[in-house]
Amino acid sequence: QVKPLYSQLQCYVRGKLEKKYPGKMPKDGTIPAHITGNMWAQDWSALYPLVQPFPGVSGVDVDAALKKQKYTPEKMVRSAEDFYKSLGMPALPASFFERSQLVRPRDRDVVCHASAWDTNLEGDVRIKMCITPTEEDFRTIYHELGHIYYYLAYNNLPPLFQAGAHDGFHEAIGDTVQLNLTPAYLHRIGLAGAPKESEKAVINAQMQLALEKIAFLPFGKLIDEWRWGVFDGSIAPQNYNAAWWQLRQKYQGVSSPIPRSEEDFDPGAKYHVPANTPYMRYFLAHILQFQFQRSLCEAAGFSGPLNECSVYGNKQAGEKFWAMLGKGGSQPWPKTLKELTGSEQMDASAIIDYFAPLKRWLEAQNAGKDCGWQG
Repeated sequence: QVKPLYSQLQCYVRGKLEKKYPGKMPKDGTIPAHITGNMWAQDWSALYPLVQPFPGVSGVDVDAALKKQKYTPEKMVRSAEDFYKSLGMPALPASFFERSQLVRPRDRDVVCHASAWDTNLEGDVRIKMCITPTEEDFRTIYHELGHIYYYLAYNNLPPLFQAGAHDGFHEAIGDTVQLNLTPAYLHRIGLAGAPKESEKAVINAQMQLALEKIAFLPFGKLIDEWRWGVFDGSIAPQNYNAAWWQLRQKYQGVSSPIPRSEEDFDPGAKYHVPANTPYMRYFLAHILQFQFQRSLCEAAGFSGPLNECSVYGNKQAGEKFWAMLGKGGSQPWPKTLKELTGSEQMDASAIIDYFAPLKRWLEAQNAGKDCGWQG
């Protein structure tokens, strides 16, 4: 469902890179993996300055607003808590603020990678972060509280059922909420001026998000496809690295910058492979978050473009959301999905709805180009 949009994005980005590196790009239509600005070419955000549709047209500067208004780490967390509470969800327990790590300790080294915890399956919930007043951390807090509110919603279930409906659900909750951090929402909470969204600003914002979310999808799929091939024997040990790059070329349209052989083991550079951490959860979460968002916006009675919807303060949407969270892993996931979205099928058409403005713009930019790649 998403491949046509991804192909348009890859084609446009490749065209920009060809102009920047004339005569250096592969002839097979692929992008060399090392110039995407990400070690695995799973996130192309670093290329945004090069591919920005309308240079100089800026959206909301959340970083500046956070610093100007002297947002502390706790105030940033309270802002995210306010979003969930506006949907009718409960306040976080006092112990959350007493026991969470919100700032980097001065007396010891800690892992600052953001994470969310339910330490006793009874509501002793905490997050562990080293929060700084940046938009990135601001958004991350909304994501981490998605895990926290999921924990709280299913805390009354037996421990066996205290889990997401499937692995993808847990990651998708906070990501769905992040989609609601629209310019209109940021204006409502005082972090942005009145939204005067020009079409150019919308396209810029969508491009920035697509370089993160759409660029990720083929990578999210191939990690476990490669791993399952290893497990079922269809990818033999003498072919591990070649099969890895075949999948990357097939799905991502990226290629290795220098020749690789079976002396190399490139899959091992991705933490989740040697750590044996399933990756399909991230792929599925990227699909589900847009499907959830479309259903929540429908429940809220929103009828405009999906990318402009924020369900902040809408109790009808909150009620449906909280009911789904409360089911945890107590029933088959298609049933839980149907209760929120009306369908038992995961459906990526909401991604196409959300990115409709960007898709139209990309198709116009790529008109007459030979898009696609060998692989």
